[in-house]
Amino acid sequence: MAQPRLKTFPQIRRALLFYQITSVITGIGLLLLVAEMVLKYTPLHVELFAGGSGGFLHFATAIPGPGCTPTSMLTPWVRGCEIVSTGDGINLSLAILIAHGWFYVVYLFACFRMWSLMRWRFGRFLLLAGGGVIPLLSFIMELVVARDVKTYLAERETNAAAKRAAKAQQTTTTDPIQETAP
Repeated sequence: MAQPRLKTFPQIRRALLFYQITSVITGIGLLLLVAEMVLKYTPLHVELFAGGSGGFLHFATAIPGPGCTPTSMLTPWVRGCEIVSTGDGINLSLAILIAHGWFYVVYLFACFRMWSLMRWRFGRFLLLAGGGVIPLLSFIMELVVARDVKTYLAERETNAAAKRAAKAQQTTTTDPIQETAP
C-alpha cells in the first residue's frame, strides 16, 4: 500500500485539524438533528421555534395529517402523510436540518482530503463518511483518526531522521591517518 510522502506532512497536519473541527461540528449537528426528530416524530409532536408569539424560544405543536401512521411519518417516500407546523417565528428544527445537511458536505470534503493524503483504503473513507449520519460515530472516528495520524507521522519522521543521521555519519567517516615515526 502506498504511503504518504514526507513533503505532504504539513498538509496532512492541516487536513487533520480541519477534519477534527468538522467532525465535532457535524457530530453536534447530528445529535441535535436526532433530538429534533424525536421531538417531532414521536407522540410528543413538537418543533422548536425562535421568536414569534410564543416568546424567544418555544415549542409549537406539529400536527400529523389524517393519513399519518407512526411508520408513515418516518418514511418520506410514502405519500399521504403531511405534518403541519403550528408555530410562528423561525423554525429552529428546520434550521438544524438544513445546517447539518450543508455542513455534512464540508465534513465529507474533510474526510476525502484526510483519506486521500493518508492514502488509506476506500473502506476507511466510507467509515469516515458514516460519521456524519451515524450518531456518535464522528466523535469516535475523530479520536481514532487523530491518534492514528499523529502516531504515523511521528514514526515516519523519526525513521527519516534516523536514516539521515546514519547517512551523514557514513559520509563523514574516513580512514584514520597513520602516522609514521621520524
